[in-house]
Amino acid sequence: MKPYNKNNEDDSAANELATAYVVHPITAVARTIGMMGMSGKKEFEAIRNDNDFINVIRTGIPRQAMTYLMDITDLSLLEMATITHTSDRTLRRYKPQQKLSQEQSERMIELAKLYSRGEEVFGSITAFKQWMDAILVPLGNKKPKDFLDTSLGINMLLDEIGRIEHGIFA
Repeated sequence: MKPYNKNNEDDSAANELATAYVVHPITAVARTIGMMGMSGKKEFEAIRNDNDFINVIRTGIPRQAMTYLMDITDLSLLEMATITHTSDRTLRRYKPQQKLSQEQSERMIELAKLYSRGEEVFGSITAFKQWMDAILVPLGNKKPKDFLDTSLGINMLLDEIGRIEHGIFA
């Protein structure tokens, strides 16, 4: 048996095998963009991290991103109006390409991040939506959905998801 030589040509099969097992996970940013149905859209192509989302928030995301997110999350227009502190009538009047306000855009991105993280931890969007509708003791016997109208509430839910991911069910 010859000794291991990292420059040995015979080890190429092992290198190919190792390369075959390299997993290219979908990044959190890509999942967030996908939750809003904005994958492949020009204004979302340059987003690589949370800092890049700031420019998108400032210019506003299109109303169609909200519609797509509502479909995935099963949130009604009335629920979305409450979450965005806007009337449902106002949201109905928006055209699909019309830009949401900074506050509405920021909330949509926060929701997309929350639901994409929940899908990742719970294994499916269906399981996460069931959790969002459940009354939970750690949340003061409230549903997680009840906390979607504030950034602090969304961050609290992200923290709770992190605890679940690590097996802490306090």
